[in-house]
Amino acid sequence: MGVTGAGKTTVGSLLARELGWSFADADNFHSVANIEKMRAGEPLSEADREPWLRALESHVAELLDEGRCGVLACSALRSEYRERLRRPAATGKGEVRFVYLEISLEEAQRRLRSRKGHFMPASLVESQFDALEVPHQQVLVLDGTHTPDQLVAEIREAWTI
Repeated sequence: MGVTGAGKTTVGSLLARELGWSFADADNFHSVANIEKMRAGEPLSEADREPWLRALESHVAELLDEGRCGVLACSALRSEYRERLRRPAATGKGEVRFVYLEISLEEAQRRLRSRKGHFMPASLVESQFDALEVPHQQVLVLDGTHTPDQLVAEIREAWTI
């Protein structure tokens, strides 16, 4: 989890590949309308996010119901969103863990200016930081400026996976 540009997709896909787990990017769960809104530089409203969050919660529930492990790269900026993604684990069929890739506003802006082929413009970075509720519990917090390989190693070491 983390703001746009934190490295969620890069680190998440690398971790999933190393572990032989499934990987999903929460960006792929957005509606076309949401993507177009962000591409136009407009932040999403809570109403815009609701179907996206429902789809993500359903994805997590499906993984747990099937007894599969997976990695989901997702902003999960608000504590409420993280709780919703944890909710399917309340059935006792598994657990949901979060890694927060922490980066500064300046680093996020720098990364987005050099990123090609993504719908999220650098102009929306500040809105991500405005929405961010920095996690203080039940989350592994890592320095998102470390290399992807370092971050994967830190995750694996912290969780012995």
